[in-house]
Amino acid sequence: MIKTWILYIVLLSLFPAHIFSQQLPNALVSKKDSLMPGMSTSISFALENTSAENKIYDITVTASSPFLTPILEKAELKIPANEKTVYIVPIRIAAEAAQGIYSVILHGRDQYDGTVFTKISQVRISGNRKLSLTSLNSPEFIRAGETIRASFLLKNNGNMTERLILESKNAVVDHDASITLAPNESKIINIYKITNAELGQNEFQNLNLSVYSPDNPKENQTAYVSVKVISVKPVEDDIYHRLPVSASLSFIGMKNMGIYNDGFQGEIYGKGSLDKENKNQIEFRAVSHNPVEFNSFTQYEEYFVNYKRNNFFVHLGDKMYSASFLTEFARYGRGAEIRYDLKKISFGGFYNHPRFFRDIKDEFNIYSTFKIHKESEITAGYLYKIPRKGEINFGNIRLNSETHLPYTAGKFKISKNISFSGEAAYSKNEQLEGTAYMAQAQASFEKLNGNVMYMRASPEFAGYFTNTSTFNGNLQYNVSKKINVFANYVQDAKNFQRDTLFLAAPYRSFLQYGVQYKYLPTGLVTFYNGFQKYQDRLEPKQFDYYEQYFKVSIDQKVGMFQVNLQGQLGKTNNYLSGFNGNSSFYTTNISFEKFRTSFNLYASYAITSRYQLQNQKQIYYGARIFSRFTDKTSLSLFYQNNYMPEEYFRDRNLFEVLFHQQVFPGSDIDLSGRYSLQRGELGNKDFVFSLRYTLRLNVPVEKTAEYTSLAGNISNLGVKKTEGIKLMLGSHLSITDKEGNYLFKNIVPGDYFLEIDRSTTEINDIPDISLPASLHLINKENTFNFGLTTASTIKGIILLSEDDEKIKYSFVQLQSKTEKKKRQSIIIEVSDGEQTYRKIAFIGETFDFTYLRPGEWKVKLYRNGLDKRYKIAADSFQCSLKPSQTQNIAIHIVKQQSEIKYQQETIKVGYNEIKKKK
Repeated sequence: MIKTWILYIVLLSLFPAHIFSQQLPNALVSKKDSLMPGMSTSISFALENTSAENKIYDITVTASSPFLTPILEKAELKIPANEKTVYIVPIRIAAEAAQGIYSVILHGRDQYDGTVFTKISQVRISGNRKLSLTSLNSPEFIRAGETIRASFLLKNNGNMTERLILESKNAVVDHDASITLAPNESKIINIYKITNAELGQNEFQNLNLSVYSPDNPKENQTAYVSVKVISVKPVEDDIYHRLPVSASLSFIGMKNMGIYNDGFQGEIYGKGSLDKENKNQIEFRAVSHNPVEFNSFTQYEEYFVNYKRNNFFVHLGDKMYSASFLTEFARYGRGAEIRYDLKKISFGGFYNHPRFFRDIKDEFNIYSTFKIHKESEITAGYLYKIPRKGEINFGNIRLNSETHLPYTAGKFKISKNISFSGEAAYSKNEQLEGTAYMAQAQASFEKLNGNVMYMRASPEFAGYFTNTSTFNGNLQYNVSKKINVFANYVQDAKNFQRDTLFLAAPYRSFLQYGVQYKYLPTGLVTFYNGFQKYQDRLEPKQFDYYEQYFKVSIDQKVGMFQVNLQGQLGKTNNYLSGFNGNSSFYTTNISFEKFRTSFNLYASYAITSRYQLQNQKQIYYGARIFSRFTDKTSLSLFYQNNYMPEEYFRDRNLFEVLFHQQVFPGSDIDLSGRYSLQRGELGNKDFVFSLRYTLRLNVPVEKTAEYTSLAGNISNLGVKKTEGIKLMLGSHLSITDKEGNYLFKNIVPGDYFLEIDRSTTEINDIPDISLPASLHLINKENTFNFGLTTASTIKGIILLSEDDEKIKYSFVQLQSKTEKKKRQSIIIEVSDGEQTYRKIAFIGETFDFTYLRPGEWKVKLYRNGLDKRYKIAADSFQCSLKPSQTQNIAIHIVKQQSEIKYQQETIKVGYNEIKKKK
């Protein structure tokens, strides 16, 4: 009632009294929409007195639901004759009110003639979604191999019935995946997870439960619990920092052009750091001689080692050496390289003896780089090439004497979105001088990305490129999230001094532009238009053509299938055969994954005028299947009937089988077999197979720690169980097994305290030694045993005794009132020599000492300011306690009587006279 009047006063202060009955020309609009549970509002009723007399009405307000409470249920209202007024009813909506439409009813009764009227106003209460998910119960720790069980409280605090989905990413929900909660309804949800019994180290495991509505999947609630899982089979930590090293031995056989060869090839490879701070990085590799003809499916002989520490780097052996883009872009050889980095400046250089390029005997390079900013730097260098003497120059005829090539290069970050790089080089030998330069710019904006590069080398330049130019560029603009346009132009360099390890790719010059439209999240279509020129660099030439084309590509995901369809139409000028014609290509790629196996299918049909014949029909098809039977076993199959002539410069697989099997951790067997077309071949097939065994080792290179262990047993001295007892050694935890054994591993040597968690034992169990126990662990293995028994108890009472003799002189025993109220107490001490407990006990009351270790205990009593008239009859006791025994003792306090003795000698009594002074 008091709360109602307080709310009424507040409403009166917010809404002046006259608005409850005021004359208005128009009806006041009620706030009846978008009302929320738990709020207060007002409903207005438009009333009119159509008679010629003043009316007084008794007003009563009710509601269609108990969740809507009118604050003023009854009132009196005066309406003058022929007047309109608005009556406002304040209401309170309960927090439990459900979503829906409710009615507020106004009853009016004329005090004069008893006529009545009724007005109804509807109120719409909006939906309020409010879920709460809190963790309710979970264990603090469990043993590895046991099941973690946790419970959560899910409550619907809103006013709508919720249909919810329950899920957990790392546990099993012990409930139906779908659940329905009415407003204010709550349920307990349980989850569980089985832990790994072979866990090697203690760890925390976090379990979660997520709840969301299918209508609002983004508005989900997630709660977590964290449980410590204690290993019952702890493993020792590795005390060494190790370097990963793999060693392999392969048997390789190959039938090349009808001639069969085979043999063994060994390899050892390692990469990692030599210390735990990872400051000393090392990499090395040694591959023995290849017993068969080299191709891209076998390895060539290679030996190298490199080392890096902070700012210093050194490499010895084989690698792809590079000075700069123009002078020596990529030259595989055997040599040495060194580099040292300062804060702003780097110095370096290399010596290289090329292995697969006969025109150069040796080359030396030195350079220095100055770092302007984080992404801007300038490099200046000098390359010195020495040609082979007395041999035919197979490549660059301009390298006929020792050649000097100074160069400078730089890259600059112009702005956040634009960067620029370039190089200029000069070459000079005994006969010729030449120059070359290169410039490249890149731009990256939110919608626009572009890259352009131009290079030119003069006919006399004796670098990596000679008498050639190249231009590459690409541009992409994102019109919207679904549409982007692009353009690409490529013009290959014609004369460059590549290694003879592989054949050269065809010369290309093409322009391609188009638009891409993403019509679905899983599908897009791309339209291309442009021209391309392909010219074979090898002799005799297999193709030389110019082609204008239009191409359409569709990528679509259909269920589990990823489908790509391509169609291309073009007009071809065949320079090799001297005719013109049409070229069309239709290609399909389908990929999907099922049963741990991925499938990729390919088919292409072409009618082309690119090669020897006009309107030549070509069909290409193939498939790749990769199956991972287990984590240790996999099989890969590949087949393709043929390849386009533009690809004959490289090795091509026609049929391939790859089988991988892990024998045991760190030991693998790989078997492979291939039918292939070697580079430069169009029809002669070769067969190559390999059986490879690989052993992966972690070689110790540095000792990083010293560890010790502590093991022991808790013997059962009459308790229910010694299994599952939690022990603490510093920050390390262990739990006893069925026999009471425990084990701590990976302990740093030192001083520790061994403690027991009493919450894991029975309430009356007690160790037979004092815990925490101080331990000094220095040996590799340490043992500490103790027992668990049941505790004993000492109980007693303090009794007061008085003398039986009659008190002869009772007047001497009168005490003051304050003395009668004073409570007398003593101190009781129990001790077994290691542990001591004390209590203050009052005369006439009981005392006890619980949770005492069985054994010999001595009880001592101290006066604690006890009145001198009281005497402790016996001030010490000896108790021999047995497990679970309760020893009762009685302490007697004796009240001593006072004795008055009369003096036997006479007492002289005299007096003095005081004279009065006048």
